[in-house]
Amino acid sequence: MRFINILLGKLIRSFSKFHRWVLDGLIYLIETGVLLSKSFIKGCFFILGIGGCLFFFLLLGPLGDFLFSHPVIVFILLIIVIFPILGAISVSYLNEYKIISVAYLTNLSLTLLDPEHYTYKNYKYYKNKRKQEKADQARREQERRDAQQRMWEERFRQWQGFSGGYGRGYTSGYGGSSSGSTYSNPYEDFKNKYENSCKVLGIATTIDPSRIKLAYRKMAKQFHPDVNKAPDATRRFQEISEAYEFLNEDNIARYKRMGSQ
Repeated sequence: MRFINILLGKLIRSFSKFHRWVLDGLIYLIETGVLLSKSFIKGCFFILGIGGCLFFFLLLGPLGDFLFSHPVIVFILLIIVIFPILGAISVSYLNEYKIISVAYLTNLSLTLLDPEHYTYKNYKYYKNKRKQEKADQARREQERRDAQQRMWEERFRQWQGFSGGYGRGYTSGYGGSSSGSTYSNPYEDFKNKYENSCKVLGIATTIDPSRIKLAYRKMAKQFHPDVNKAPDATRRFQEISEAYEFLNEDNIARYKRMGSQ
């Protein structure tokens, strides 16, 4: 019986690795498909912008007749249009499934290989555990963001001496003197940190906020310690995470207000 358990444990452990490899490959293919679909859609909008009304005349003419007489082509175009949304949902689901299922299979194999030190836990246990981990992570991130916002607001208030408005504080920081202040200008510090965070993610300060998350995912995947074995991968991954955390909605709005002063 012990021999059978060891054999099953090794088989499950090998299957767990194969299972992870298959899911990673599937996720990569879907993400690639999403990028290609978005590129195609952007190209269509570019052509539409150049052609203007000519594009619609073509749809009413021979091009439209060709497309609508071939339902398969229309179906493919429709799939390309909605694939970015479906792909993003699928990637999110597959990532969660991979984490939960691999943890379950790993525990199952360890329970069979070393029952004295490991206790079997069912799939639901790891599903609930993952749900709790995400909730805890979201709470910690929100607490960090709130603490960060309070810190910046307090520095801004101190710099303004509790008497000036936002605009006067900003002007003082960039054109006036510090009146003997012994601490650095928070407006300069905030501006530098914001621009450095954008630089870490490889994006412009004027980028659309909806694209910041995409840039973060790309960089995080490239430098994740589990994937990138470079000596500085952990440090770079931490910098990327901190930069993304700093580029939240409140700080984006604050940076825009500073630029409009």
